[in-house]
Amino acid sequence: MREAYDVIVVGAGPAGSVAACHAAQGGAKVLLLEKDRDIGVPVRCAEGVGDAGLRLVVEPKPEWIYTKIEGVNLIAPNGMRVRLQDQKFGYVLNRKIFDNYLAEKAARAGTEIRTKAYVDGLLFEDNYVAGVTVQNLGKRYSIRAKIVIGADGVESRVGRWAGINTQLKLVDLETCVQVTMVNVEVDSHYCDFYFSRQIAPGGYAWVFPKGEGIANIGLGVSGEYARQHSPLYYLNRFVEKYFPNGAILTTSIGGVPVTATLKPLTTNGLMLVGDAAHQANPISGGGIVSGMIAGRIAGMVAADAVQEGDYSKSYLSRYERQWYKEEGNNHKVFYRLKQAVYKLTDDDLNRTAEAVLKLPQPKRTIVNVFKAALINNPKLIIDAIKVFKDQTFAVFEPLT
Repeated sequence: MREAYDVIVVGAGPAGSVAACHAAQGGAKVLLLEKDRDIGVPVRCAEGVGDAGLRLVVEPKPEWIYTKIEGVNLIAPNGMRVRLQDQKFGYVLNRKIFDNYLAEKAARAGTEIRTKAYVDGLLFEDNYVAGVTVQNLGKRYSIRAKIVIGADGVESRVGRWAGINTQLKLVDLETCVQVTMVNVEVDSHYCDFYFSRQIAPGGYAWVFPKGEGIANIGLGVSGEYARQHSPLYYLNRFVEKYFPNGAILTTSIGGVPVTATLKPLTTNGLMLVGDAAHQANPISGGGIVSGMIAGRIAGMVAADAVQEGDYSKSYLSRYERQWYKEEGNNHKVFYRLKQAVYKLTDDDLNRTAEAVLKLPQPKRTIVNVFKAALINNPKLIIDAIKVFKDQTFAVFEPLT
């Protein structure tokens, strides 16, 4: 590693790799640091993504797709199933291959990558973030940078070191656990979502097919309820009831921010992207696409800042303004909707399913689901109509 770079990106998930790629494409000298040994491992993600959102950043490639998703099934507490078919389909990804693809793309653009690189602090100069300290393969380095991009996930320390308050309320944090199981009966082209306070209080359970008889099965529980029982307690009950003959191949755990975007996203010499910036969809917790969009914007702004020689918060705030223009303003609406949905009882959810099932199949859309769920809150119904536009899978990308 050199002693100095234009841009250092901390974290090689989708947001970090895309940020590094676009910064390098813009002419910046970029270093991408990943604390784990392998990029894309461990997989702490249900691996679902919408086609339309994915294409905003990259073109889908068969080698990193497990299966194509044609719609979703929403399962109410009493077992009623509402099938939403989606012409704007999605995919279940192989995140290990997908994340490697994004990192490889960054490398081909000129990014230098180091794995097993544990960032343990920031460098400062004249009230600017000026680099990082990192442990790599038994040695510790101080590496200078004109801009640092924090993409180190919900447990991010980069923003906190820079003086940004990254704390989450318990109600705005989903604690999640997922298993990949074999010998399970699932519809290979539909994702299932289970909603019930008995199954996943303050969240939901998901089943995402990955091939014949294989699926990612997991759930997220609001931090408020996780104090009573762990997510693993709820998942064990769920699996025992619905997939008693399944065999577990992998287990993963993690936390997901389900809140409005963090403010601020920048300070002198620093930007935050992805889960580190609380940019996951507040309703579903899905963060692959939103993180990549943020990474694209941040990387381009970083490259421009290097060209201009201006690394101030004022200049880097161009990233923040563009984020809100493309995604952030919708996330404000999603968060308001999430707050309302969070209050729904199992009886409310059953009533919603019953109302939607009375509609003919073509009218069973995500907008009509929210119309039924929020019947007593017409202002939020208007918000739902504006942001959803019947893109079912884009809304229900799973907790990631």
